[in-house]
Amino acid sequence: MQETNTLIVGASVAGLASAGCLSRAGIDFIIIEKHPDVVMPWRNHYERLHLHTNKKLSHLPYKKFLSQIPVYPSRLQVVEYMDSYRKDFGIEPIFNTEAKSICREADYWITETSAGKFKSKNVIMATGAYGLPRKIDFKGMESFPGKILHSSQFKTAHEFKNQKVLVVGFGNSACEIAINLYEQGASPALSVRSAVNVLPRDILGIPVLQLGLLMSNLPPRIADKMNAPLIRLLTGDIRKLGLRKLPYGPLEQMQKDQSVPLLDIGTLKLIREGHCVVYDDIDRIENKTVFFKDGKKEEFDAIVAAIGFNKGYEQDLLQVDKSRFEDLCVCVDKQKYFGKDGLYFCGFFVSPTGQIREIGLDAQKIAKAIAKNT
Repeated sequence: MQETNTLIVGASVAGLASAGCLSRAGIDFIIIEKHPDVVMPWRNHYERLHLHTNKKLSHLPYKKFLSQIPVYPSRLQVVEYMDSYRKDFGIEPIFNTEAKSICREADYWITETSAGKFKSKNVIMATGAYGLPRKIDFKGMESFPGKILHSSQFKTAHEFKNQKVLVVGFGNSACEIAINLYEQGASPALSVRSAVNVLPRDILGIPVLQLGLLMSNLPPRIADKMNAPLIRLLTGDIRKLGLRKLPYGPLEQMQKDQSVPLLDIGTLKLIREGHCVVYDDIDRIENKTVFFKDGKKEEFDAIVAAIGFNKGYEQDLLQVDKSRFEDLCVCVDKQKYFGKDGLYFCGFFVSPTGQIREIGLDAQKIAKAIAKNT
């Protein structure tokens, strides 16, 4: 059994940030990762992906993106940055090691993994808020002759050239995949299942999340009301595009639903110009024909289900009272059980000011708390 002060579970963005901060504080740690490399979600994302938050708000503690990197780094640039971060801080994860269970014994945590046991005073869960792709389950999908895949399996639009492709969802991944399909010669359409909020990614050349920081101390509902006229001016009336508008604004959406509004990088333009058709939720599928709940129907060659990911991986691992997981919908400053018994969660709160920025803040606060108790 290996022993350490702190065990970090997961070596993606949150795990690297936590390791970097512990390293900076001189705290002994071990970091385990079930995959063969760091930041595997970023390595496996679709090729066109770019950060939707600007690089000034998206770097990890103590290391910024290089000046020559564009404002919105590409997937490969993010991976290269994370590899560089790992090297600079001497982070050496134990790869191909999957946590199976984590339980409290006396004053320590015992973590059983596929490669043996670890004993630690502290555990940092850095497995991510959304780690498990939601199951695709459309009525009649077994009759569809074309390809149906989850967005996590989508890599490039090249293979869909000259095909009619239905993308299910209206999140940032769904909408960028639709753009990618159009750029590569496919005919994209979007099946939008629920009401949405849309923000321009930039306002007068300034990243919208950077402006959001200026209002971060206001109640979300108040900030949304103040921002609403400008958002309507910049995005127009999305209802005219066949979309339904949420009855509350984007900041309140993140607070209530723990979901992120669309940061538009050109999807609305595609819809307005007729290059991307908006449909209602799917009712059923019969061969190549997709029937929608508003009575419309259309034939498609392929379907990409950008239906998101499920929470709960950490709940399957941790043998603790379920009330510990109620904390994960608020930032660490407001968590009732932050650090109780040496258990910490990094990167689970969906932040209105950018997820990577929030991860960096989490990691620094966690490292500070561990250092204080060491």
